Amino acid sequence: KKKIVGMVLTHGHEDHMGALPFILPQLPQFPIYATPFTTAMANGKIQEFGIKPNIKKTQFNQEVHVGSFSVNFMRVTHSIPDTAHIFIKTPVGNFYHGSDFKFDLTPHDGQRTDFSQITRNSASGVRCLMSECLGAEKPGITQSEETLSEPFEAEMRKAKGKFIVTTYSSNIARLNQIIEIAEKLNKMVCFVGRSLINTKNIARQEGILRLKKEREIQIDEVKKYPDRDLVLFVAGSQGQENSALSRIVTGEHRDITVKNQDTIVFSADPIPGNEISVGTLVDLLSKMGVKVLYTGITRDFHVSGHGSSHELMLLMSLVNPKQVLPISGGYRQMAAYKLLAEKFGFAPKDILLVTSGQEIIFTKDKTIFGQKIPMRHVYVDEISGEEVEQYVLHDRQKISQEGIVAVIAEIDDESGSLVGKPEIVCRGLSQLDSKEIEKVISRVIISSFSKPSPIHDWNFLRKQIREVSEKAIVKELKRRPLVLPVVIEA
Repeated sequence: KKKIVGMVLTHGHEDHMGALPFILPQLPQFPIYATPFTTAMANGKIQEFGIKPNIKKTQFNQEVHVGSFSVNFMRVTHSIPDTAHIFIKTPVGNFYHGSDFKFDLTPHDGQRTDFSQITRNSASGVRCLMSECLGAEKPGITQSEETLSEPFEAEMRKAKGKFIVTTYSSNIARLNQIIEIAEKLNKMVCFVGRSLINTKNIARQEGILRLKKEREIQIDEVKKYPDRDLVLFVAGSQGQENSALSRIVTGEHRDITVKNQDTIVFSADPIPGNEISVGTLVDLLSKMGVKVLYTGITRDFHVSGHGSSHELMLLMSLVNPKQVLPISGGYRQMAAYKLLAEKFGFAPKDILLVTSGQEIIFTKDKTIFGQKIPMRHVYVDEISGEEVEQYVLHDRQKISQEGIVAVIAEIDDESGSLVGKPEIVCRGLSQLDSKEIEKVISRVIISSFSKPSPIHDWNFLRKQIREVSEKAIVKELKRRPLVLPVVIEA
């Protein structure tokens, strides 16, 4: 903790600043810097958790001194405004932190990558380039955002009902693109879903959302307009269970319904792991007769925010580092990046491939791997935001797979023996399994606890009831439900 002198944020996506509310309370005070929109997003995030906003706004190309380091924020294009690469000057050399980016020469917001600043900073020499590598497996360059305008306008013109778009809430350029088309076709715009509304408000405060107040309507005004005059931005592009889109599709939303004349555009790729959730929504919408446009059938409505192989190699050329270190990707993307770097002329020893937790030590004349720091996943509760302990996850997993059995035993306070028959309550098990488990547990509990016992430690008795119940269920029924013992003092 004592070695941390500051923190810098590259952009406002959840996977790059979403952990702030959970880690900041565990760390000492130090300055945190970010570009304007990232600052607004990060401060908004930590305020939700009752933490005083303390992210300091920094302009592009402004040098900030942090301890013995100095950092400079350089503008790059990505799928969220004000994304930055970081040039870091240190006592042992300069480092280039190239987080998520692509080189879009025609971004919709007009904010192109600052190539001159990248080359100007890099001209002083770069010890190591840390570059994102998510698109290392893809040949060529990533498509420009500007190519989406024409397909969106064509589909919006054809729509006979509501035109619904679900996308990442932070993709302000995409929102602006669609808003401009809606204004051109004289349609009203409504935002549905907490994440979209929060981001919309921040973007409006920062002056980067191009939406006239008279063009926007609130969710309770939707029913006042004909469906063909409506464009709805709806949160839930990843099929999240409680998102606005999921509730609309399942008919649980209070204000919005879908009809067979509506058009829904998924303007986002499913994040790996979310394919089933997104596919389920598409299936349900298709059954309703809704026109659904998604990346599985057309690439006209979404482009990636990550650069492909040629853009990654172009960054190598602009920065001209002595060493490269791929970041922000799976190991297969890191391996693909290594092949690109070798093709570019880097010696294998100058391409650093590491896994999470691996310490890298840079001195003035060498680079060495240090200790391997133990890493663990930290899960947080969706509602409270508190950390969920590993044993809680284990119990939840066990309940989901094997069910739960509550064993309620009344124990005499004086003799320590069982009073009457135990009550067995089963959940998540078939009727047949429940009956068998009830028989087995009743038999072993009566056999084990009917005699007087000198032990009056209720915690110990609960543990004993759980152990004998679990052993009997495994031995006789080959099942492993979660057993919850409840001891009642008689």
